[in-house]
Amino acid sequence: MPTPLKTRVLLADDHAVVRSGLRAVLDSETDIEVVAEATDGTEAVEKALASNVDLAILDVSMPRLTGLQAAAELVRRRPGVRVLILSVHDSEQYFFEALKAGASGYVLKTAANRDLVEACRASMRGEPFLYPGAVRALIRDYLERARRGEAVPEDPLTPRELQVVKLIAEGYTSDEIASTLVISKKTVDHHRANILDKLGMRNGAELTRYAIRRGLVEP
Repeated sequence: MPTPLKTRVLLADDHAVVRSGLRAVLDSETDIEVVAEATDGTEAVEKALASNVDLAILDVSMPRLTGLQAAAELVRRRPGVRVLILSVHDSEQYFFEALKAGASGYVLKTAANRDLVEACRASMRGEPFLYPGAVRALIRDYLERARRGEAVPEDPLTPRELQVVKLIAEGYTSDEIASTLVISKKTVDHHRANILDKLGMRNGAELTRYAIRRGLVEP
């Protein structure tokens, strides 16, 4: 895919001050333009699908859908859109999940002033953007897996089940979850039962604690 003369960006973060600061960094460049903003993961997907954007920059922790969930949905529904994940977490787990979701880069907010513009340009060239800690994590993971002859364990929950866990942790009722995900209440209840069974948990409070540990919601 040829790189456009001016990259059209969707910027998604649930904090207005953060969006404003990041937008100022991006809009100061002649080859990058922020054309849409979103305050949660669901809105980000909707706006990215409805707008002619080249690149979606998604905060990892947002309401309704996380940045990782939104990235996976965007990559599935509109493969031509490039995705970058923004995070305050220098976390191997988030980094590897970002790659698994189809993101082409993972940018730490603490270094956004330095790294975000280059990450955008690298992504549009079809190149991955890896901050130094991520490179070390990739090498360490490869060496550890080679030494043990083991693969990275699969997530016990499906992407849809993770969406349901996130919404439960955000206080949504089964009816509200059904409406948000456009599925029946019976299907929501079925997902909830499967999730509790897979995780060996008993109630929504335990699911909420699990969601916080997984970074699906902020504590």
